[in-house]
Amino acid sequence: MACRIGELVFGCREPEVLARFWCEVLDFVVLDRESDGSIEIGARDGFGGSQPTIFFSVRDEPEPGKSRLHLDLNATDRDQDAELERLLGIGARFADIGQTGEESWHVLSDPEGNEFCLLKTRINPI
Repeated sequence: MACRIGELVFGCREPEVLARFWCEVLDFVVLDRESDGSIEIGARDGFGGSQPTIFFSVRDEPEPGKSRLHLDLNATDRDQDAELERLLGIGARFADIGQTGEESWHVLSDPEGNEFCLLKTRINPI
């Protein structure tokens, strides 16, 4: 028996902003809202479904130091250039982490500066 990732947790100042951004990026929906303002989003099949959920936990200040976790994304229905344009249009920004410019991926950040990468499109046949 093995474990599976159930949820990814982001500490953030504005859960609503990040939930809206990541719902748009991943085609997720809001699954739950906590009384403290925290929000959980996930795939349309809900909790325990096909993908882990993402939980945005309210934090007044980001935790010190650089996050050691980031997401790598693959477009599912368009090429990398089209997906890059879409992500920039909904609020992603380019992030400089020392890339050479020769990489096959783009490093971006969400509205609170959390870095993620848009990889070259790889659509797996089902």
